[in-house]
Amino acid sequence: MGNCIQSAQDVAIDDVPPVTAQPSHPSGTVEDSEHTSHPLPTPSTPLVPSNVNDKTRVVLPIPRPESEILSSPHLKSFSYIELRNATRNFRMDCLLGEGGFGDVYKGWLDEKTLTAAKPGTGMVVAVKKLKPEGFQGHKEWLSEINYLGQLDHENLVKLIGFCLDGDNRLLVYEFMPKGSLENHLFPRTGRPLSWEIRIKVAIESARGLSFLHQSDPQIIFRDFKASNVLLDSEFNAKLSDFGLVKAGPTGDMTHVTTRVFGTEGYAAPEYCATGRLTTKCDVYSFGIVLLELLTGRFAVDKSRARPEQKLLDWVRPQLPDKRKLFRIMDSKLEGQYNRKGAYVAANLALQCAHIEPKYRPQMSEVVSILDKIPSLKRSHSGASSIDSSDEASDTLSLSEATLWKNSNVRSQRSKVSPCLSHQMEKLPKGTPLPAQRTMSSRSDGAVYTRR
Repeated sequence: MGNCIQSAQDVAIDDVPPVTAQPSHPSGTVEDSEHTSHPLPTPSTPLVPSNVNDKTRVVLPIPRPESEILSSPHLKSFSYIELRNATRNFRMDCLLGEGGFGDVYKGWLDEKTLTAAKPGTGMVVAVKKLKPEGFQGHKEWLSEINYLGQLDHENLVKLIGFCLDGDNRLLVYEFMPKGSLENHLFPRTGRPLSWEIRIKVAIESARGLSFLHQSDPQIIFRDFKASNVLLDSEFNAKLSDFGLVKAGPTGDMTHVTTRVFGTEGYAAPEYCATGRLTTKCDVYSFGIVLLELLTGRFAVDKSRARPEQKLLDWVRPQLPDKRKLFRIMDSKLEGQYNRKGAYVAANLALQCAHIEPKYRPQMSEVVSILDKIPSLKRSHSGASSIDSSDEASDTLSLSEATLWKNSNVRSQRSKVSPCLSHQMEKLPKGTPLPAQRTMSSRSDGAVYTRR
């Protein structure tokens, strides 16, 4: 899932406060929707669904002991033999990806009984097998069950079940045929993502984060990046890898303090420096991924010349001049993108990645702005510049237009330079720096990303 910087006290799953969220399905029940994708025994309590139009609030039973988490009525408990048979004994030709958490295999289950099926029949699933060593891996495995066993949203990957059999720990997910966003955004070969698909993925990823942030208390994803966004056959985006998810602050608290986990280039600078976690840390990460979608460049690329190694540092000085937008856009798009929409998205990305957390928008605001980009009037594909910012924002509300329009102004007024990953230029006065910090690899990424 990325790099880890140990700094502050970690928050155990059993310490996570209660979560309240808003039910969603128009039918009024979650069971019907749940069973359309994979049949499970009728749960005694519903998942937390995602229709914000229904104001009924559901309190999730958290904190919970491990025994209760593993007793979720929404998930099937598999035996190791069942999953071994489903993946053809974890054969290499079924391997979908490898990571720090473990390896992911393609498997087949009977759609009615959820028992192992012959390859090519039944329902295709992704089976993640935990590496046997490491206590942290068990905590993250349990965290996925804890959250995905209770939350239901169209932009969150669906967890079908799990296995705890001796030392074997596995997770069974819905299969996402297109794999991770990272694999499509930075392909070695193949057709690049179109502008329409990039904006679609950005909108749906933002909706997933917004749903988590609007829970009560807020749920913080903590490791949002392109490899943790999975795509189905229609390029619908879903957030995956909930091992590092944390419940946000409650009551008068402004943040939660944890050990620092994340990935260089995506982790918010204030979090890396202090271990203080808020939803604005996710907003920062989203801003970086949005820049990746626009530019086709990695957040950090050490193979490039030094001025271009950190994506945010490279993009920021170019955007005040609208005529330079084409310089940052992915050349693989060959100019086939909406210039008004691209300018809105680029400035929104910079606002999300602002060094000052208070200047970053809420994810609900991000969704509202991104939703309007597909409807912006398309400018001529051969134009070398875009229309004025006033014209570009003709379908945005005044507050939304101001948000993206002033992002560069705020950046220029800041007395510190942009801060990425482990830089710590902007800290509260008197804040002590963490003691000796160590880095450890945890690059498991998406459910099936081969690194």
